[in-house]
Amino acid sequence: MTGAYLLPLNTAAMLFPALALLLSVPVAIVLYRRHGIMTRWRTLSVLAFVYFAISAFCLVVVPLPSGAVDVCRAFPTFRHPQWTPGMFVADMWKEAHHQLSFAALIWHNSAFWQTVFNLLLLLPLGVFVRLHLRRGLLAATLAGFGASLFFELTQFTGLWGIYPCPYRLFAVDDLLANAAGASLGWLIVAPLARRLPELNTLDDRALAAGDTVPFGRRLVALLLDATGLLLVAPPVSFVVTLLGDAETAVVTAAALTVLWFVVVPWLTGGFTPGKRVLLLRLTARDGSRPRLGALALRAAVLAAPPLVLLLAVALLFVRVLEGGATGSAMMLPALAAVVGCGALVCLGVYLWALRAARRHPEGLGHHEIWSGVVNRPLPHGRARKRERAAARAGAGAEPETPGAEPVAPEAPAAEATDAAGKAPARP
Repeated sequence: MTGAYLLPLNTAAMLFPALALLLSVPVAIVLYRRHGIMTRWRTLSVLAFVYFAISAFCLVVVPLPSGAVDVCRAFPTFRHPQWTPGMFVADMWKEAHHQLSFAALIWHNSAFWQTVFNLLLLLPLGVFVRLHLRRGLLAATLAGFGASLFFELTQFTGLWGIYPCPYRLFAVDDLLANAAGASLGWLIVAPLARRLPELNTLDDRALAAGDTVPFGRRLVALLLDATGLLLVAPPVSFVVTLLGDAETAVVTAAALTVLWFVVVPWLTGGFTPGKRVLLLRLTARDGSRPRLGALALRAAVLAAPPLVLLLAVALLFVRVLEGGATGSAMMLPALAAVVGCGALVCLGVYLWALRAARRHPEGLGHHEIWSGVVNRPLPHGRARKRERAAARAGAGAEPETPGAEPVAPEAPAAEATDAAGKAPARP
């Protein structure tokens, strides 16, 4: 019976690296915006949940029917959902062949183990809700029911329309068992939850220990800016090429780069689109508004390796066009070699710069040291929430009368002390 679960688990193990890489930037954006930092414990928690979610999904949909199977004819009874609660008891009694023995009812009963599997399937979800989200039992139960409903609808719709008919049964018992499993996970992890520190506490400690903006936060902002520029520049350059010539397109791409990394942060007071998403701001070392020349120097140092590579590739490409068919056949291998070697050189330069920044006392790179423009963090989501709560608490406090003595609040009747000065015993 365990062999039926090996294929889904192996499938999940193969899908996890690609999905984790695909989700790395969105997850980093959410964590940095909400917590200001991405500690290893929170990262491990998120990755563990991603792996659990992939595994749970694969367990309910894999193995898939082959294309040669007519699922409507092979599974005709699955068209009708099983709405009666408690049918698993009848299934267990049927699988036991009406025999009252441990082996028949438990050990060799596939219906029993199927119910246990449904109970355990979303148990880690309850653990995650309590340890990571710090929510209550009701939230864990609702999360389990919602996830189970998604799984059951996925089965009932034939993997959301990929198959014309369902190839697995929609059963209300599965909904109840999955929700109960999430609740069970929330309950059994209670001793561990009381002993472990909250992830928010660990985040605050890490933020208090470091005076610089985390490197990962700056890197994600740079990746967002570079991705945005790569999405905008090629279409604009293509239109300019159609209206003008190739040289004008190159100038346009360079102008867009300057606009994105120099002019926009100068006009907005230190914000590029990527910096704004990651709640970062470019400032001078003293916290003042960055100057235009300093921003230009910072961008030039940061983009120097790829710009040199692009210039070399452009010059070679012009030589290829001037050489005709014969020249193209001779120059194309040289062009490919320049691109490959240049990419490796750029990677080496950036790795060296990264190593130098990690060794700097303030974690600054050469583009920040030479230009004097550094990143300053804006308050993250939890910090802003605390500030709003403190503001509301301060606004709700009654103003004190000047010169008046503070009056202590009266003790409740249940807390009044007796003549001996001792509080009465509680019932």
